[in-house]
Amino acid sequence: MDRIDRKILNLMQRDAGRTNVDMAEEVGLSPSSCLRRIQRLRKTGVIERIVAILNPAKAGRAIKALVTVELKLHGEQHMRRFLDIATREPAVSHAYAVTGETDVVLMMRLHDMEEFDALCDRLFRDQHNVARFFTMIVIRTAKEETALRLAEAGR
Repeated sequence: MDRIDRKILNLMQRDAGRTNVDMAEEVGLSPSSCLRRIQRLRKTGVIERIVAILNPAKAGRAIKALVTVELKLHGEQHMRRFLDIATREPAVSHAYAVTGETDVVLMMRLHDMEEFDALCDRLFRDQHNVARFFTMIVIRTAKEETALRLAEAGR
């Protein structure tokens, strides 16, 4: 990946809806060269997928909850089983197995607290190997970025 690839990726991370012609002009390539680079970046997996980022409040998912989960039983199979169950929940947007005292961290986007209560019944209170869970409701977001910082050439 060279400097031009990084420029293209930075542009796409800010607005992937830009036209190929517009991006090519900004990075100093012909549209066909720019398109070939984008296709190569997709083929090699650098660009995993292209998505639309929604405004959660306008999409009816204004409540963000972060939940830490401690499991009763540890080990790969127990972790995988819980993560499989959690990731099937539509309100769970992120699910991470983590190090430390906590085993799992979940990020949820919720319509209301009734949805959260029902989800808690399904995930945490119905014998899915959960010892305890702690919930934090986000009251203010200081930073929420989807773009990855790409290193400059030579770093």
